[in-house]
Amino acid sequence: MYKIKRSILTASMIAIVALLVCSGAASALAQSGANRDLLARSFASIAKKVEPSVVSIETKGKLPTTVASGNTTPGDSEDILDFFRRQQTRRPSFSVGSGFIVDKSGYIVTNAHVIENASRITVKLESGEEFVAKIVGADEETDIAVLKIEAGRDLPALVFGDPDKAEVGDWVLAIGSPFGLAKSVTAGIISQKKRETPGTTAFQKFIQTDAAINRGNSGGPLVNLDGEVIGVNSQIATTNGDSNGVGFALPADETERVYGQILKFGKVKRGYLGVLLDSVKAEFAKIYGLGDTRGAIITDLRDKQSAAALAGLQVGDVIVEFNKQKVEGAQDLIAKVASTAPDSAIDLVYIREAGSGIERKTITIRLAERPTVARTTADDEGGRKLPIDGVKPPEKPFGLTLADLTPTLAATYKLEGQKGLLVKEVNPASYIADIRTTIGEPVLGEGDLIQRINRVSVTDTKSFGEIVARLKAGDPVVLHVISYDPRSRAPQFKIVQFTVR
Repeated sequence: MYKIKRSILTASMIAIVALLVCSGAASALAQSGANRDLLARSFASIAKKVEPSVVSIETKGKLPTTVASGNTTPGDSEDILDFFRRQQTRRPSFSVGSGFIVDKSGYIVTNAHVIENASRITVKLESGEEFVAKIVGADEETDIAVLKIEAGRDLPALVFGDPDKAEVGDWVLAIGSPFGLAKSVTAGIISQKKRETPGTTAFQKFIQTDAAINRGNSGGPLVNLDGEVIGVNSQIATTNGDSNGVGFALPADETERVYGQILKFGKVKRGYLGVLLDSVKAEFAKIYGLGDTRGAIITDLRDKQSAAALAGLQVGDVIVEFNKQKVEGAQDLIAKVASTAPDSAIDLVYIREAGSGIERKTITIRLAERPTVARTTADDEGGRKLPIDGVKPPEKPFGLTLADLTPTLAATYKLEGQKGLLVKEVNPASYIADIRTTIGEPVLGEGDLIQRINRVSVTDTKSFGEIVARLKAGDPVVLHVISYDPRSRAPQFKIVQFTVR
């Protein structure tokens, strides 16, 4: 009987426990569902708050791209010269990125690589309005650039948050224009902080996130649940060029510092010692009796006129303090020096080998300015053509390089029997290069023949230039143009219409 009662009692207890568990589970599920709803509403409210300040950026490159048109292989009866001409059609190169407004007067932060080598930068607001932006300054060391647009009114601006308060596991939102898809919002968590990636500089210690970041997200904000910018989306780790859930954002504190410097100086001014460094490791500390694995070892003094060399520092010296702050290692010292204004007098404590022992020394050094990182461009490599002996470079009306149609050119471009001016090249930086047909093709390209401008026939570059010279901004232009169509194997007529800018 006891056993039965016990069994009955046990069964009753089990039923009660099960009821309590189910009740708890239901309560937990309800709480979980409420939390999910709360989080979803939070994401939605953040997006509504932040999106008006996020912009899409389209840049037109200084150098055109070469694309194929028509068939990719010559036909049986096709002229081989015509085939190769079609393979070398040059068009303006365009790219997209993101940015965000940081001041109501129209200052915008983005990545330097977004606007690199751009001949024109167009910023599109959430309202759909477009503005041509000017570059205030760019910093290659952090990959941050500042743009300015003139909207004629106050714009909604974002505020910088404190990335040091963010923790691994915190929710964040990435907002931008991946693949040109404006106002795209993705959510994720902070995966890690102060992450270094291959090929980055000493000033790039990234916030790593699994929020989806794709091509075109560059320059957009990474925001916390308060809608504050804690990072600028800059890089992704990928095997195929798209998001693999490993994205990197430059922390907001470094971004804000760079932004302030660019506004003040047009560039970032950083202190500079002029040395190469390595970090003290356990082996070095043990051999030299340092008792601590801190410090930065000077491994080279390449510039004998550098601040360090003039102050008497030597290869092998170990810098352990910078202005009374402990030096953790090489990267830490670089960051401390760079964040100090050039021409500042700073105190260094260093250790120098002296026979079988070491000496601790203190020295005052006046920092120099860190050299600017320079990137080679086509202009630096001879791409820029300068006038010789005061000879004025040839005029290029509307950004077009034109040539009188000779029998040889007519045969090359299959325009025999026609009259007009041949288009040899369209400057990708010109506004006429932006004009597209309804199917997205450039309205003018190499091999086109301009026969009339505003109802006036033209056959030479001089008369065409004289007509263009009389036009002013806002005037309409209509061109009568023909070009050889490889599909119909015959000249094709078209009208090109635009307004002078």
